[in-house]
Amino acid sequence: MDLKFIVDTQLPPILATYLQEKGIDAIHTTFFPDGHLLADAQISLIALQEDRIVITKDSDFPDAFFLKGPPPRVIHIRLGNIRNRDLLDFLEPRWPLLCDLLVADSGMVVINREQIISY
Repeated sequence: MDLKFIVDTQLPPILATYLQEKGIDAIHTTFFPDGHLLADAQISLIALQEDRIVITKDSDFPDAFFLKGPPPRVIHIRLGNIRNRDLLDFLEPRWPLLCDLLVADSGMVVINREQIISY
């Protein structure tokens, strides 16, 4: 199963570039016209139409997940403010597990410094 991702506005475009360099189909919201202004509903619609998983640090996506369930599926990154390089360094060793959880049909994966939780 090939996973596809859309990286939300609050996360840096370099995250999508990093994933692309790993051969992963990933786009950042800034890829779209006025992408930095895309509302959560628009991002969800893109994710649904293109079968993408939302990568976000915005708590609105997990809130919607708990109210409605998937889709869209979500990776919720809860690391606070973090430098771009530190974000990539943090995700690198954890990325295979995140993907394994999503392939196993997790609707949402929450990641913070202490743990990874799959729903």
